[in-house]
Amino acid sequence: MKSLHGAILCVLVAAAPVFGGQPPSKTGILLLAHGGQAQWNERVQDVARRVNQQMPAEVAFGMATRANIKTAIDQLVARGVTNIVAVPLFISSHSSVITSTEFLLGLRHEAPADLAKFAKMSHGSPGGSSEHSGHEPAVDPASPIKSLVPIRMTPAFNRHAVIGAILTDRARSISTAPASEAVIVVAHGPVPEDDNRKWLDDMRALADLVRQAVPFASVDYLTVRDDAGPAIRDAATKELRDKVSAQRAAGRRVLIVPHLMSFGGIEKGLRERLEGLDYTMTKQALMPDDRIVEWVLASAR
Repeated sequence: MKSLHGAILCVLVAAAPVFGGQPPSKTGILLLAHGGQAQWNERVQDVARRVNQQMPAEVAFGMATRANIKTAIDQLVARGVTNIVAVPLFISSHSSVITSTEFLLGLRHEAPADLAKFAKMSHGSPGGSSEHSGHEPAVDPASPIKSLVPIRMTPAFNRHAVIGAILTDRARSISTAPASEAVIVVAHGPVPEDDNRKWLDDMRALADLVRQAVPFASVDYLTVRDDAGPAIRDAATKELRDKVSAQRAAGRRVLIVPHLMSFGGIEKGLRERLEGLDYTMTKQALMPDDRIVEWVLASAR
């Protein structure tokens, strides 16, 4: 009987928690998104709410807006996370917004030149927070954030297969006869030439995914670079119009698939560029889409 009691005691001791040991790891997600119109902000908040059902999630709106990022980090720490994964809801990692955010999170040693410009801008969500009260010294909006827990950052959408699948479905939604249709994927794009080449490299991979999924007559892509100077913008407009005109001359129906986070203004400028041409544009950008939630969770894990 003693041996049986001893055996039971050994099992109980082995199964008991080890007091004073390390607490279990708890990952929090810092969702980074460009602030915008109320409809766009609500779509991002909806993603955060759904992600939050599985992992703690907080949103920081803005273009490398330090105060909003710091507030979201503090909220996650207050919720007991032991590490944070920053997930950018951005089309591409190849932008100064991303590199500036990396610097603010302590993941990059040198501050990008554009960070000073972002620091002067206010892109936070309505009612955004401030990092200091009236009697405390102001915090430099271009200074790195000190976090109580480690932070890492995932890539943006780039050329992820989920994004290729969403673009494919958007094209399918307006397609009637793929063999006689030409798809043109159109993104906003950055100003610097080197970054633009990287955007186009990722878009080439996404176009390949669309091409593999549906037998369209052709799948092309380009950036319109709205924030660049007039010469670059005009050249991008001419390239877009030339592509549409060439496909129409070949007898193909043209499907424009905006590679944008969400509709809410930018697509209007795209229609202005295409004025007078015959084409069909999708009624929806990448969001809202259930797969974005899964992408966020997969990226964090």
